[in-house]
Amino acid sequence: MANSDRDRLSPRHRWLLWASLLAVVGLVLLLLGLTVANGALAWIEVSLALVLLVASFILRHQARRETLSRQDGD
Repeated sequence: MANSDRDRLSPRHRWLLWASLLAVVGLVLLLLGLTVANGALAWIEVSLALVLLVASFILRHQARRETLSRQDGD
């Protein structure tokens, strides 16, 4: 792989890494909120988990869009 190819893929991999991290944390919080926590804490955990999962989706979408726009520009 040429050096320029690595540079081009680097931001996409960073976006996907952050998206994966947010998704895992979101799923863990969702599990805790639905099984262990109760009361207001459960609602806070579930709400935060949903926000993290949506943010993960947005980051993955951004990474895909950035990759497609770069391929169109070639």
